[in-house]
Amino acid sequence: MTDAVEEANEILRGKGYKEGQLAVFPTPMASKLLIKGTKIGSPFADAPETVLRTVRDFVPPADELGRHTLTPRELRTCLEKP
Repeated sequence: MTDAVEEANEILRGKGYKEGQLAVFPTPMASKLLIKGTKIGSPFADAPETVLRTVRDFVPPADELGRHTLTPRELRTCLEKP
């Protein structure tokens, strides 16, 4: 689990996010990770592999996101596409 958190946060840092803006955290439920920060309207929780895929494939670089705030709904919509 810790490896997934570290990997996801490394990806987010590579995309230009500071930890307060967008980061992945473990939850009390061992089967879930949480994406939270000022650049997401409310926390996004899911399985580690889903959170990694979301961070890697659907979270845009910080400079592209600009003043926009992501929503869990936007991210789930991206996950539903083939």
